Amino acid sequence: MSTKIIVNGAAGRMGSEVVRLADTGYRGCKCVAKVDISGGDCLTSIDEYTGEADVIIDFSFHTAVGTLLDCAVQRKLPIVIATTGHSVEEKALIYAAAKKIPVFYSANMSVGVALLCELAVKTASVFPDADIEIVETHHNRKVDAPSGTALMLADAMSMARGGTEIVRGRDGAAKRKPGEIGISAVRRGNIAGIHEIYVSTGTQTITLKHEAHDRSLFAEGALAAAEFMKECRMAGLYNMQSMLGD
Repeated sequence: MSTKIIVNGAAGRMGSEVVRLADTGYRGCKCVAKVDISGGDCLTSIDEYTGEADVIIDFSFHTAVGTLLDCAVQRKLPIVIATTGHSVEEKALIYAAAKKIPVFYSANMSVGVALLCELAVKTASVFPDADIEIVETHHNRKVDAPSGTALMLADAMSMARGGTEIVRGRDGAAKRKPGEIGISAVRRGNIAGIHEIYVSTGTQTITLKHEAHDRSLFAEGALAAAEFMKECRMAGLYNMQSMLGD
């Protein structure tokens, strides 16, 4: 039985890749509706589709999340939110919806990044006094900085240390504070995504790195998440770790 997917943001770079993969039957998925505000061969509003569906995948823009959640709650459909850059208010809408329907929310749809996060947390715990720096590099068209993935990694490592300070884009003359976690963003060329974590003590440095060679890996992760969410019967907030069984 195929997993019937509504793809929001279907005309975008990532949304179109999700559609392409679903059309090949990847993970047993099938795209039953393409939605994008640009129109073309897509519906311009998710409310225009009234047919059968199992899951919504959103690869549009973070400001669309309210409308999508309203539709998902009304139709009682699980939703995979693959966009980043949500405001505090938008995150509140996500958390509220998760009390009513299954919501998959991850700053990065890569299984490899989920593993990186696990390793990062373990390393931060083993070396509680080490200096930690995260350097993320993306293509020159990316609009948010630092990346949602870098923030996810920093938040996870900070929590492992009891909530230490996170510093974005270090600037000025102030010296580094003990325990803080730094994030630097680089934008150049056509890079799909590189996340590097440096954990340095006075005697050694541990380097953790994930590099995306092709953006299709994020589409693969989104469809894997959709397949997972189809089987979710309980409302709640899910992520890559949930899918991996952690």
